[in-house]
Amino acid sequence: MDDEAEMNWSTGAGRGAASGGAANLGPLRALLFATAALATMGASMKTGQAENLTGALIKAYVNNPTINSSRAAVRAADENVPMANSGYLPIINATGSLGVAHTNNNVIFPSANGGPPAEVNFATGYHPRSYGAQINQNVFDGYQTINRIRSAESGVLESRAGLRSSEQSTLLDGVTAYMDVLRDTALLELQRNNVEVLKEQLRETRDRFTVGEVTRTDVAQAEASLSSAQAQELTAEATLETSIAHYRQVIGEQPTSLAPVKPIAQPLPRTLPEAVRISQIEHPQVVEDLHAVDVAELAVKVAEGALYPKVSLTGAVTQQFDVSATPGQRAFNAELLGNVTVPIYQGGQEYATIRQDKETLSQKELTLDQDRDLVRRNVVQFWGQNQAQVGVIRAARASVSANEVALAGVREEAKVGQRTTLDVLNAQQALLQARSNLVIAEHDAVVYSYSLLSAIGRLNAPTLGLAVSEYDPRVHFNQVKSKLWGVRTPDGK
Repeated sequence: MDDEAEMNWSTGAGRGAASGGAANLGPLRALLFATAALATMGASMKTGQAENLTGALIKAYVNNPTINSSRAAVRAADENVPMANSGYLPIINATGSLGVAHTNNNVIFPSANGGPPAEVNFATGYHPRSYGAQINQNVFDGYQTINRIRSAESGVLESRAGLRSSEQSTLLDGVTAYMDVLRDTALLELQRNNVEVLKEQLRETRDRFTVGEVTRTDVAQAEASLSSAQAQELTAEATLETSIAHYRQVIGEQPTSLAPVKPIAQPLPRTLPEAVRISQIEHPQVVEDLHAVDVAELAVKVAEGALYPKVSLTGAVTQQFDVSATPGQRAFNAELLGNVTVPIYQGGQEYATIRQDKETLSQKELTLDQDRDLVRRNVVQFWGQNQAQVGVIRAARASVSANEVALAGVREEAKVGQRTTLDVLNAQQALLQARSNLVIAEHDAVVYSYSLLSAIGRLNAPTLGLAVSEYDPRVHFNQVKSKLWGVRTPDGK
């Protein structure tokens, strides 16, 4: 983009007033209206120091809930790695028991001399108790653990790409919200100036009607134009309030006086083929899909591991007291067992899982192809829009200049009766539309340039030169990847 595309909201608003009256208002009046255009935001936004786009994007990068939520999702994905690593580690359990028992036995002894048998009662109370420990160690599980670890690591990389995508979307949303407030502020000022011009036009028309220079029809036309302009002013106010609310949602603060912005140019590729090539490699959505394919492929290998034999070791020690209902009797047991499990048939669930995971892998590969095509389409779209916007702005400025001349001529011709009031009103509306188109074109030039940078995958804090500490997801990953115990979450920032 060249300097023609530079945003100049104050100039646009000043022109809207400069030729709006019955005569040429002059440079001083134009300057006053330009100042009023910049001050309009004070009526709808909190007053404060001027805000620039870089400062607004820094606030969004640090405080936006969407980005922070994605960062939390990455930290959650990091925990899958130590979870997968646990398959190599032993499982140790301690056991213990304590109870109270009572035994009451009746024993009958036959009489030696043929008399009645003797009955003897034995009552015993005891406290059976034990403690021990058991350890289980996986030796071989069909390569499931190693594949789960690889899958978890690919999942971490996938979530990091998702974070980059979230950051891109939020930063682009921040640019759009910023430019929407600028655009709608300028459009509202144009509508307000238009209302003032039409009020003056109506007053002049009524004066001319009083002296018989125009008809009642001319007065009605002026009144209708004023009523329509007042309705458009109310609509513009509502639109600006909506844009302010969007800005508050993305940036986290109410907008103050926003500084003008130029379209971004330096980080953009020189040619369209280069832009497409970069997007197919660097765009976060493509990178995320590539890692998703890796995760799906490893899921197939994990499922196939269920068909392999499994080998494990189990060790246990147990100390028992009051064994076999005998008070004081103790027993100590220690064992070490090797276990081998060979799956033969478990109802077909493992086979169905393998087939299902293979279909999921195919789905992820097709999604990758689909997203690559979508990314390429977006690059081509925003490249064309970004290139065309230079000509659009040039044409919009020429339209404004031509309509200014036309309005001045129609006004002069109306004074000598060669033009009607309706001609003047139409010329005024044509000029208003031309100025509005220029404001919109300058807004779109900035948004399209940042959209192109996002489409190739490079809309991020380093590229934009944001003076902010970039979030590094590797910090949290390194804190938890070898963590063996503990429930407190590290900072990770």
